[in-house]
Amino acid sequence: MLNTIDKSAVRNAATVILLRDAATQPKVLMGQRGAQAAFMPNKFVFPGGAVDAVDGTIPLACPINSACDARLRVDADASLAQAFIAAAIREVWEETGLIFGSAGAWAIEPPKGWRGFAASGHLPDPSGFNFIFRALTPPGKPRRFDARFFLVEADRAVGDLDDFSRAEDELSHLQWIPLEQAKQFDLPFVTEVVLSEVSGLLKTGLPPQSVPFFRNDESGSKLLRIE
Repeated sequence: MLNTIDKSAVRNAATVILLRDAATQPKVLMGQRGAQAAFMPNKFVFPGGAVDAVDGTIPLACPINSACDARLRVDADASLAQAFIAAAIREVWEETGLIFGSAGAWAIEPPKGWRGFAASGHLPDPSGFNFIFRALTPPGKPRRFDARFFLVEADRAVGDLDDFSRAEDELSHLQWIPLEQAKQFDLPFVTEVVLSEVSGLLKTGLPPQSVPFFRNDESGSKLLRIE
């Protein structure tokens, strides 16, 4: 059982590792945050961001896989499981222009933040999304996030994987980086840890047997496991 986290100063977040050419020369999609960003300026990161209140109301094309769903509910409101996945898909859309979705009509009026995605004629599709890592930002940072990291094979996206023309400008220098070269970039520490986890999963397969939880709080840093 994990001790409850004080959510008062922490925002839930979702981050996505898009993996390409896993069987030949694995690559991951990363981009650089702006110099003026309040959180991790100039760092190369995976697409991701905070969970919005509306994300839990978004209809998905199919259910979340059971292992992923159960682990997302650990130490979190059960209703957040769907919100984490929806936020992950939305952030990829916003920051890269890539669509993880299935063709279909929305049964609700798309809320702000989702209108462009809905206009593409797709419902967000969680197929192939695997929850592989969780990290809580240390105290004292200007912003704190409780982030869930998802790994998905890039070829599940709709369209051209090299077309970032619909991306917003939050990340610059978007590029597919060979996994073995990624640590040569200016990365946050947690990103380096997650890259090592991805390398391990390429050998052991998905879903992971358990999910590492890198927890930072007032008592220090701990590496826990979500079974």
